[in-house]
Amino acid sequence: MDELFAGMGCDRDRALLEFYVSSGARASELLGVGLNDIDWSGQLIYVISKGTRIRQPVPASPNAFRYLGSYLAADGLPDPGQPVWRTRRGDPRPLTYWATRRILQRANDKLGTNWTLHDARHTAAVRMAGDERLTLAEVQTILRHAHLDTTGRYLTARVEDLHDKLQEHYTKPRPQRTFAAGYDPEDIKAVFGG
Repeated sequence: MDELFAGMGCDRDRALLEFYVSSGARASELLGVGLNDIDWSGQLIYVISKGTRIRQPVPASPNAFRYLGSYLAADGLPDPGQPVWRTRRGDPRPLTYWATRRILQRANDKLGTNWTLHDARHTAAVRMAGDERLTLAEVQTILRHAHLDTTGRYLTARVEDLHDKLQEHYTKPRPQRTFAAGYDPEDIKAVFGG
């Protein structure tokens, strides 16, 4: 993901990718965000959720808002009621899903990778689900999944985490066997060996 981010050509593209990977918003949800859908101080964006069609708040990273601010400062504000994401060539018009895919394709071609917009949402979900400070129910709320079992799919053990935990397990001293007082040591030896 870091290489892909470095492959983005402008602040608009960096902001888009950072919003996707930090908020977990779906591609179409994020592309519909207008100026009135941005809560700068609360670090929230409001999206029309895919399933419910309800306008819902979604938190995003401070970096996403920084890049969005830089993009809007350089390219100007959109017309009222228009999405913030616009084309950069010719007359500015709303950025489409296909144009956003093309942004990723150009970076993929440069890097020899095959990232998709859904991969960004998946990355956000895996990162959130793997964060011990967030409960699965909280991740479900952020991702706006209707069912907890959908969110549970993102609970995956990473090899790096397993390695560290196994090393800790192997180096832990073995527990010493203890037996309740009153038993003859010879009886314990006869039953349990030793």
